[in-house]
Amino acid sequence: MNRPVVQPVFRALHLASCNVACSDCNLREVCLPVGMSRADLEKVDRHLVTERRPLARGETLFQVGDPFNALYAVWQGSFKTCISSRDGRDQISGFQMAGELLGLDGIGSGRHQADAVALEASQVCVIPFHALEALSRELQSLQQQLHRIMSREIVRDHGVLLLLGSMHAEERVAAFLLNLTHRLRARGFPDSPVQLRMTREEIGSFLGLQLETVSRAFSRFHAQGLVAVKHRQVQITDPAGLQKLLGGSEATAGL
Repeated sequence: MNRPVVQPVFRALHLASCNVACSDCNLREVCLPVGMSRADLEKVDRHLVTERRPLARGETLFQVGDPFNALYAVWQGSFKTCISSRDGRDQISGFQMAGELLGLDGIGSGRHQADAVALEASQVCVIPFHALEALSRELQSLQQQLHRIMSREIVRDHGVLLLLGSMHAEERVAAFLLNLTHRLRARGFPDSPVQLRMTREEIGSFLGLQLETVSRAFSRFHAQGLVAVKHRQVQITDPAGLQKLLGGSEATAGL
């Protein structure tokens, strides 16, 4: 008898502890404190992350124009960031999962430039930016990691521009799925079916495609044996074949 597949996707790697302590969190190897020494991590525990905030599905963490005063590390769940176009439509600018930071958009102007909305019941670790700046001056490892994260954000933006400017519809969807799998694997998840937390319409908004175009791409990949699709559950069954659609382009960096 086949047992139902348990879907762990977009949840933190451990949920047992309710204490806010980077040193005890399994996500530290993909989050802000990656590579830091035990002594530096203890300083981070004492001075940096002191609050964990829960959000319900559909709840907004921050909105365009809100004052910027903190970064947020996703501890559990997943988010979308979006901006409103001139005609009032929401344009998805990214999807964030456990171990990734939200709020970097507000550093330059002192106000957030996008909305951040929970795609499911989620929790974030609140990192006051004034405390982060002060501790970064003391801990070189923290400063270097913050610079790496900001650099990756720039690379991601370039990757999205490349995706939208040079890839046709099926290539965009293939790159999105490969990138998603790569990010989940980096968090210790096996190559099992992925329960997508975003809708196909939201995927289309991010990729610059219509809903019908995204749905056709999923159906074609399924028919070709590249992926197995059941509603929002997707498993890449032939990653090499999906990668071949990109003509050797790297899909795991920048989305």
